[in-house]
Amino acid sequence: MIWLAAGLSVLCIGAPLAVIFSYAFSKGIHVFFSEILKPDTLHAVWLTVLTAIVVVPINMAFGVCVAWLVTKFRFPGRRLLITFVEIPFSVSPIVAGVTYLFLYGSQGLLGPFLEAHDIKIMFTVPAIFLVSLFVTSPFVARELIPLMEVQGSDEEEAALTLGASAWQTFFYVTLPNIKWALLYGAVLCNARVMGEFGATSVVSGAIRGKTNTLPLQVELLFNDYNVAGAFAAASTLALIALVTLVLKVFLERKQHS
Repeated sequence: MIWLAAGLSVLCIGAPLAVIFSYAFSKGIHVFFSEILKPDTLHAVWLTVLTAIVVVPINMAFGVCVAWLVTKFRFPGRRLLITFVEIPFSVSPIVAGVTYLFLYGSQGLLGPFLEAHDIKIMFTVPAIFLVSLFVTSPFVARELIPLMEVQGSDEEEAALTLGASAWQTFFYVTLPNIKWALLYGAVLCNARVMGEFGATSVVSGAIRGKTNTLPLQVELLFNDYNVAGAFAAASTLALIALVTLVLKVFLERKQHS
């Protein structure tokens, strides 16, 4: 049974990765780097990294705040709040993108107001940040809430009783207890941001050299019949995924050690 599972894993995961990397380097390493170093592809890589740099810390802060609120306090609507946090998991990214389009687009609910104040959100980089924030918002909170519920609040209450401030309690008591789960959620959030396609394709406009992220660049190159460029960009995404997987395994072990 173990060998069957291993064989299926190789077939379903290893084979596609092997195909991606073999096509990426099929014309030689010089062609690979020439494709990766093209301005549009470099910009797509940079924009993808920038999106992660902006989105992941915000979602880390959001996840900690939500987890703290629902695990340390009891209030009406607590379960409803947890349900709302989970909504991005149940909504298609395409639907999320269309929702933002209907809200912030020129013909959307806030369109006339934004246009009157010369503010453009759709088909710009901030639109990519917004939809990425929505799509990835549950990851950190989902990792922290179960852990913080199990840990309880005895240690925090003891620290407060001994005269520690709220910030001191958080930094010296709560944060050390949740740091590995927090980093684990951040890694998952980062992986989701890096690979986001659906919502981004709706709100970005996929403008070459401006609002194209790396997943969108892969599609654009493939549609242009630039197979070498498409697989070079795809292999870069695959490499990021492999690094993320290694970090995920490492943090899982730290979290359970």
